Amino acid sequence: MKCDKCEKQATFHITERVGEEAQWEELHLCEHCARDYLSKPSEPESQSSMASALAQHLKLGQTADELARMDRQKCPICGISFYEFRHQGRLGCPHDYVCFEKQLMPLIENIHGETLHTGKRPRRAGHDIDKQTRLIRLRRDMRDAIQAEDYERASELRDEIRSLDAEGSDEGREPLVS
Repeated sequence: MKCDKCEKQATFHITERVGEEAQWEELHLCEHCARDYLSKPSEPESQSSMASALAQHLKLGQTADELARMDRQKCPICGISFYEFRHQGRLGCPHDYVCFEKQLMPLIENIHGETLHTGKRPRRAGHDIDKQTRLIRLRRDMRDAIQAEDYERASELRDEIRSLDAEGSDEGREPLVS
């Protein structure tokens, strides 16, 4: 999607409430135009929500070097980079919330007002999601320990993975780790 102000690719999609009649206005802006738009003085209540949150996030030390460093960060599971997320607006896998936690938490809190899920979960998902996430973290930590030649730590992690796998087998399910 193109920027509403110029011909660059839009990376910021802002929906604002305009006027007293509660009409919604959508803006699609590139990063440069979004900075200009969000840095201009805001009207009392009309720009206090998402636009001000994004402006605050952009102003909080997002230097070019820091942004370039964050853009190079990649998810070890699906391989999506933070750069790809910023330009597509979509994450690649559930593990990305852990991988990009530092960058995503302020955005999630500004959008939703909370960072913890308090609603319902599908019955079939239950504890398996938490267990799978934990296993992903343990496998990554074990791989890192092996690369660092910390074999003692790697064996501890292997044992922990096996014990979680045994819990899955005891419940009559397929093992989560092969």
